[in-house]
Amino acid sequence: MIRAMAETDGVARFLRLRERGLSRHEIDQGVREGVISRVRRGWFALPGADRMLVNAAQAGVVLSCLTQAKRQGLWVHEAPAIPHVGASPGSSGGKPEGVHVHWSRPVVPRHPDSLVDPIENVLALVAECEPFEQALATWESALNKGLVTCESLQGYPWKPAARRILAEAQPFADAGLETYLRPRLRWLRLPLYFQTWIAGHRVDALIGARLVLQIDGATHVGAQRTEDIRHDAQLRLMGYHVIRVSYSQMMHQWHVVQDLIMRAVAQGLHRAA
Repeated sequence: MIRAMAETDGVARFLRLRERGLSRHEIDQGVREGVISRVRRGWFALPGADRMLVNAAQAGVVLSCLTQAKRQGLWVHEAPAIPHVGASPGSSGGKPEGVHVHWSRPVVPRHPDSLVDPIENVLALVAECEPFEQALATWESALNKGLVTCESLQGYPWKPAARRILAEAQPFADAGLETYLRPRLRWLRLPLYFQTWIAGHRVDALIGARLVLQIDGATHVGAQRTEDIRHDAQLRLMGYHVIRVSYSQMMHQWHVVQDLIMRAVAQGLHRAA
């Protein structure tokens, strides 16, 4: 019984257990002995099962949108305060509390055993839930990790927001930041290079031939900060001009960052000597 449950991450439907050869008597005995618990009619869980999956089974929904994107290691602008779940209109799950429910017909049909959405459904809901830039960053993260390809996504009946994202998405964007920088800097009509290796380290963006934009995250302290200062000095000795800003400035004070870039370009700091 435990082996059969483990195949479904510790949460399974009654019919799934029967398909694995367990009888109704064995399942009921497992509940009485505390080996498994009944979380909802027709659903059972091991004591140490993933709580989010158990909650999804109890509510009759699937983990989706930003919550499932985060669970799959995709870039999200900000982890949701409450779980985001998906449910089809007219489903028997009722109206669960304490979660953000996306009531919509899935792009890819959901199997009755599923407690998590397929990646295509996750991306479809992200496209409707998040602002364009943030949703695009999540889509490009999925492409970058190889979970989907631009070609495989072309055939689905996307809604307008998702179609716009797919038209813009590129599979090589890294860490989400490139997704923001590319459209924000495109108007400069200058060559843009992202995550380029210069002097033994990657730089977040290279504008033109010599203008480097570096964006500090939360880890840029201590030894990391010391190494960043050393690398900046080496870049300057090599003829590069470095603009270093914080992640907060990038996300919440873009006008300040853009002004710095505009003035550097106006002074020709992006050109090779």
